[in-house]
Amino acid sequence: MGHSGERPLLLALLILAVCQGRIVKIPTRDLVRVEGTELVIPCNVSDYDGPSEQNFDWSFSSSGTRFVEIVSTWEAAFTAQPYRERLQRGEIQLRRIGNDAVELHVKNLQTTDQGQYKCSTPSTDATVQGNYDDTVQVRVLADALQVSSKSQPASSLRLRDGDSFELHCSASSASLEHTHLSVTWELHRGPARQKILSLTHENRFYPGPQYESRYQSGDLRLDTSGEDVYRLSVSRVLPVDQGTYKCVVSEWIGEKGKWQEIQEKSVDVATVTIQPIEPLFDVLLNASKVPEYLDDPTELECQITDVRNTDANVRFTVSWYYRMDLRSDEVVTDELLAAMDGDWTLRFGERSRQRVQNGEIIFFKEDRARFIFRIQRTSEGDRGNYYCVVSAWTRQRNKSWLKSKEVVSKPVNIFWISEDSVLLVKARKAKPFFAAGNTFEMTCKVSSEHIKTPRYSVLVTAEKPAADPFSPNETKSIISLDQDSVVKLENWTDEARADGVVLEKVQEDEFRYRMYQTQVSDAGLYRCVVTAWSPVGGNLWKEAGTSLSNPIQIDFQTTGPIFNVSVHSDTPTVYRGDLIKLFCIISLEGAALDPDDMSFDVSWFAVHSFAMDKPAVLLSSLDRKGVVNKARRTWKSDLSLEKISVLEFLLQVHGSEDQDFGNYFCAVIPWIKSTTGSWQRETEIRSKPIFVTVKMDVLNAFKYPLLIGVSLSTIIGLISCLIGYCSSHWCCKKEVQETRRERRRLMSMEMD
Repeated sequence: MGHSGERPLLLALLILAVCQGRIVKIPTRDLVRVEGTELVIPCNVSDYDGPSEQNFDWSFSSSGTRFVEIVSTWEAAFTAQPYRERLQRGEIQLRRIGNDAVELHVKNLQTTDQGQYKCSTPSTDATVQGNYDDTVQVRVLADALQVSSKSQPASSLRLRDGDSFELHCSASSASLEHTHLSVTWELHRGPARQKILSLTHENRFYPGPQYESRYQSGDLRLDTSGEDVYRLSVSRVLPVDQGTYKCVVSEWIGEKGKWQEIQEKSVDVATVTIQPIEPLFDVLLNASKVPEYLDDPTELECQITDVRNTDANVRFTVSWYYRMDLRSDEVVTDELLAAMDGDWTLRFGERSRQRVQNGEIIFFKEDRARFIFRIQRTSEGDRGNYYCVVSAWTRQRNKSWLKSKEVVSKPVNIFWISEDSVLLVKARKAKPFFAAGNTFEMTCKVSSEHIKTPRYSVLVTAEKPAADPFSPNETKSIISLDQDSVVKLENWTDEARADGVVLEKVQEDEFRYRMYQTQVSDAGLYRCVVTAWSPVGGNLWKEAGTSLSNPIQIDFQTTGPIFNVSVHSDTPTVYRGDLIKLFCIISLEGAALDPDDMSFDVSWFAVHSFAMDKPAVLLSSLDRKGVVNKARRTWKSDLSLEKISVLEFLLQVHGSEDQDFGNYFCAVIPWIKSTTGSWQRETEIRSKPIFVTVKMDVLNAFKYPLLIGVSLSTIIGLISCLIGYCSSHWCCKKEVQETRRERRRLMSMEMD
């Protein structure tokens, strides 16, 4: 029965996007299968770059002429009536394995399924650009393979180490076709299975990967007893030989020089139990070093105890495993850290390979019965359970070593309490009150918890009011002492008092800061910033925490004069090139001072904008000893700064330019001589700004350009006149004469 009716609009839309030049291909031309087995036929489209998924149709013909629709990837109504029930039962399935490939699965093959199967892709191309279908011939043979064992159910064998045993499997085929059999003996232990020994359909023997040495030594054999019986012989059994033995038989047929496996059957032959008698031993794992903190070492010792039934032909190796701590509902996974083979070769797992190369993890054998695993610096990722597996290896007759027994230790959990580190610093001053010129002393006491063998570094800071009352306070670093007791001056810029500050360690957790001959400018809040460091091996240190002490205030109560400063100028507006004069005037309030008992550091600043929205630029400074420093300038105007009286200082800008406009102010640091004869630095004061304007002299600016313009215009006019005269006199002379002659003729005609 064929499919009738027009295909839906979806087909037309799909085939419009199909590329040209495609080839539908089934990888094989002929298939042979046995009745009752499953048929799988793949089909794909090569050189396909069309829609995301290509559509396929499958049809069947028993005679090779008329094809019946089986199944389609895109149209459910495509299936013909004879196949609909099998499709609903799941005996026929179409599985997509890619955008351009599918597989047709036909389960429980019947003799009526023999014939041609065609795979095609729908297309309405005007011209054919490739092959749009392909076919394969399928033959279905009757099931004639018989596989059995002597005992049903499977027999049970209880053996001891070193015993021998034989197993028999019967396999024959009554097929009318010329078929061959292959026999494989397998060992099953739970879900795991191992190939022991195979006799292929081409009469070749192949031992499994773990049985090659025993096959070469003759302890493992496979031969035939009669025509249909296949015998497996095992000599000198080992504990690893325990499990269920299965005989797996495959039937093969040769078609056009190629072999096809047409079916496979298996049977359980025997269950073998091995009672061990080579070595007997126990394994004990203990932690000889347990970390208390991060980066502490961890050391595990795997010891073999109660060893019995061993001789010179037995040796022991160890494997180390790690198991992460997981919640009860998560799957526990074991990771191999290191494994030692029978020839003492050490192999490393992915988790430990790089760390072993870096020397962070060490594996070694202490003696014949003790193995050591050491982590030099334990990290957070090393938390978890560890266990060791000791393997006993027995020497074979061919001098090779074969694993005969394994014993797993109980796990050891590596864990330490991770509590947050605590670091506290308390500061106190030695004297409650002191005056300017005296020594200031501050002691900082440190306490810590959950920090491994800490060492401390200390930084002394001072918080002082900013020069601008609207700006936040400024914090400066004065002096520091690192964890190796190395002292360093930080932002202590007063060279005259370079030896005036001292920071020393009194005890491991106590530090003392001294400042000699204090000045009024030293007023502020003083603190200790303490950082705790923990060793991480060698001479390396790791920061474990930082804490700030309570502030200690230095405040001087003085009854001396109060200084004020202002800026004045008689020429706030000048023309370019003129001289700008700015006066910085200091005034006193309160007690009068002798001029010899006071001195000043004066600095001039400018903000080159109409508002104070740009940073101030230092112009020039004059210290209390009369030394003048000028800042570098990028334009031609020059500066001079001089002291004109005890309380007045003059800044002059020579040859002013346009760039010199802006807000100018001065900053003054007063110095007062104390009764002890020492000079005390007062707090810096700043004046209000004064705005200076630099104008351009228009007359002078345009005088020379105007003279030059008039002169050039006059010269160009004279030259133009000269050129015109010459042209009219020489070049146009003939034309003028003719014109005059014509006029005379006209006059004579008029007279006539």
